[in-house]
Formats: sequence, structure tokens, C-alpha cells
Amino acid sequence: MPFNHNDHYHPLLLRQVPARARTALDVGCGTGKFTRKLAATGLAVEGIDPAREAIEAACATSPGKITYRCEDVTRAGLPEGHYDFISCLAALHHMPFETVTKLRRALAPGGVLAVLGLALPSSARDLGKWLLAAPLLNVPARLVVAAGDRLNGGGDHVAVAPVRDPDLSMAEVRRGSATLLPGSTVRTLLFWRYLLVYRAG
Repeated sequence: MPFNHNDHYHPLLLRQVPARARTALDVGCGTGKFTRKLAATGLAVEGIDPAREAIEAACATSPGKITYRCEDVTRAGLPEGHYDFISCLAALHHMPFETVTKLRRALAPGGVLAVLGLALPSSARDLGKWLLAAPLLNVPARLVVAAGDRLNGGGDHVAVAPVRDPDLSMAEVRRGSATLLPGSTVRTLLFWRYLLVYRAG
């Protein structure tokens, strides 16, 4: 069924965009679904992803409006102090967690880094949200989206991004964030996700 856990949190991520933001970078942009939502707010947006098929699909969907780069962000050159907003949706666990320092340096003063991440549970609270509450809500959500999809003539079948299981626990994510992104906040969400937010000084 087509319910996408990352898409569910797009509104939450859009609320993290600073009020006067002008530039944005979407790391691990895939086929550009969230990248296009950022651009729709009036931002000048770049999307970066190492998967060529996904970037080709993104370019075909929004020609000329967004700058897409088929690159591994860990090796790519990013201008320092440039972006007002950097998003990273379900992509950080595909790279070393220390990559957040590179993204931090690319933020303009007052800029925000928002990571929708995946991690392993490491507390009773994580287990409660991810192993008990999430499955109960997951099936109804999938059914609702599937029904809407059928009424609208079928799903949007495009290139699928590579899938990888996380190897860091929530405790490790919190420790790494406290060290590499001082002042950041990390909170667990439903559907096996967490939200990391950091604002540059």
C-alpha cells in the first residue's frame, strides 16, 4: 500500500523553515517530492542525492524550478554559511552521522537543519511509540491512503529510493547530536522516526 511514513511528516518539516528563509538544500532528495514542496513556498532550492534514477525522475517532474545534483553529499562541495534551511529526510542513516557537521557548516546564521531520521529504539518510551502505537496507526493510515489513491485513478509509481536499516540507537543519535550540534533538539515520532532540529547561531 502507498502510505509513506516520510511524506506524513512533510508538514512538520515545513514548519521548521525559518520565517525569512530564501535558500534551501534537501539532502537525500530522492525523486524530489519534499524538494518541490520547499520550492512551492518560494525558496530557491537545491536537491542532492546519489541515486541517478531518482534524480532523473526528480528533474523530469520539476524542470527548471529546482537545481538537482546527482552526488554523494559526503563528498560534494557545499558552500559554507549559505543555506537558510537544510532538510534531510530518511537519509542520514545512509551516511556517517558525522555528516551533520558538514551540513551545520553550510547553514547561514540563523539557518535551520531539520533531520527526519531512523534509529533503533533504546528506551521504554521509544519502544512504546514504535512497537506498540505505530503498528496500530500504521494499518488504518495505509488503508486511507490506498482508498484515496484508488479514487484518484492509481498511485504515482516512480523510482524508489534505496532502503537501508538504521544502525544507530536513539541514545547514540542523542549523544551525537549533543556533541556535534550543540543546542539541537531530538524527539521520537510515530512511525519509527525521530526529528532532529538544529539552529545555527
